[in-house]
Amino acid sequence: MPGMVDLDDGVWMLCSACRKPIRFGSTHWVCSVSTCNRDRTRLVFCSVSCWDSHVATLRHRDAWAVEARAPSRGEAEREARNEPARLQPAPAPRASAPVVRSSTPAAPPPAARPSVTAHAGGPALSNQYDHDDILIVVSKVKKYIRDRSGMNTSDAVAEALGAHVRKVCDDAIRNAVRDGRKTVLDRDVPRPRR
Repeated sequence: MPGMVDLDDGVWMLCSACRKPIRFGSTHWVCSVSTCNRDRTRLVFCSVSCWDSHVATLRHRDAWAVEARAPSRGEAEREARNEPARLQPAPAPRASAPVVRSSTPAAPPPAARPSVTAHAGGPALSNQYDHDDILIVVSKVKKYIRDRSGMNTSDAVAEALGAHVRKVCDDAIRNAVRDGRKTVLDRDVPRPRR
């Protein structure tokens, strides 16, 4: 794990900015931006001023320092022993509130979603894909619009473009299936209207 040090010296991790030791059970700060808190990144800071120096480097738009407490030595040792298990697919997230057990039987699980949905006028397409995903690189679109026109771009543009890209992809899939292929080629993608 990045920043981890030997457990024998009473130090949990080193500050990601100034490299000062952060002791077990002591207060430290983490960034509110999720990409700074991933297992592989895991940025921790000994002070708000160290956190502030990282914000200037990474240029987060909306970020704040979140006060946290380092684990005890025992918690850190348990976490280190469980480290290889993290390489496995992550289990479903745990609820933060305690689980209340009831004597009444649980509701039956929801019916499994069908894996294929037929679309009018074309072959069946899988519906296992989460349609809320953004299929474009938002930063690149914003840069293109700014370079091209000097304008800013609303965050809502990403959803609209994502919906458009999904429709174009679905049309390309239908065209490939209609031609008897399992590979979508450039000629399957509908040409843009000018």
